[in-house]
Amino acid sequence: MRIFLVPLFLLIGCTGVSRPDSANERGVQKDDLNPQMTRAVSTFLNTLNAEQKAEVVHPMADTLRYNWHFIPRERLGFNLKRMSEPQRQAAMNMVEVVMTDKGYQKIKDIIDLENVLRVLENRPPNDTRRDPENYAFLVFGDPATKDPWGWRMEGHHISIHYTSVGGHISFTPSFLGSNPGHVLLDVPQKGKRVLGEEEDMGYELLNSLDADQSKRAILAPKAPYEIFSVNQRQVTGLDKDKFEGVSMKDMTAAQQRIFKNLIALYLDRYHVTLKNQQMKQLEKAGMDNLYFAWMGDTKLEMGKDKGHYYRIHGPTILIEFDNTQNDANHIHTVVRDLTDDFSEDLLKAHYAKSH
Repeated sequence: MRIFLVPLFLLIGCTGVSRPDSANERGVQKDDLNPQMTRAVSTFLNTLNAEQKAEVVHPMADTLRYNWHFIPRERLGFNLKRMSEPQRQAAMNMVEVVMTDKGYQKIKDIIDLENVLRVLENRPPNDTRRDPENYAFLVFGDPATKDPWGWRMEGHHISIHYTSVGGHISFTPSFLGSNPGHVLLDVPQKGKRVLGEEEDMGYELLNSLDADQSKRAILAPKAPYEIFSVNQRQVTGLDKDKFEGVSMKDMTAAQQRIFKNLIALYLDRYHVTLKNQQMKQLEKAGMDNLYFAWMGDTKLEMGKDKGHYYRIHGPTILIEFDNTQNDANHIHTVVRDLTDDFSEDLLKAHYAKSH
């Protein structure tokens, strides 16, 4: 089988990029991340010429900020394909700053799966649909001022958004996907399961439930084709105030540990400041008010009609996982903050105060 691989180190790999946040895995002060992120984005902007900057920088009020998706498509902004090496380093450094090492590795691995898809679908080397260089960056507002601003990185199966308002950073919506979910081809990436932990731990929690709990947790024998929240600006695909499944308060201590570990698995993708911020919010709303719900096949296996879906849902958070397409070998995951997506409430308060 012909294998075409873009040298990934040219895009995002070990090019000697220094990590401004070497303490990313350690506890840091609450306000440490904002200046780091500001410096990283400003450094990237300083590598651009006037024409490139005009493509990248848009007003904070531009509705383009809410026009996001995770499918292969043409994207506005400045993508990796057109960047010089220093620009690529600066762009990916922005991502490094806001993610943990583990989260950043997932980003790199998802991009690398585009190379696998080129082989799987027998596409030519100049193909643009499965393209590890079609990941674009946009900046909204001006990080050099004290006004609200934000940025995003987006491409196939990656859409991450960061918004800074008064030093507070919102990191949702945050989408990561994996196709294939499990690489079976005889390629260098064979055996890779980028989001395998999220799948395995979901099954671990499901399989820990007794008959009564399972009856409440399993909402349907067939999984939905897609996550309910899809790419909406606000979560409207399901009733965000209607909690279904089995709650944490109705779980045993052992089950609660698995449930908390599953939540942490998603939040561990992000800088410790963002993780702690989200955990404090969950604790304030009450961990007992979190629900786990399942739809679809209850055995971890690929094949026709083997699709499966779960969600974690509470007053402030929605986490969705599905593996339904391509005979249950194509994963989508998303983290949504039901009170802080795009930092909209803080933005409204800021503008009301300003005017």
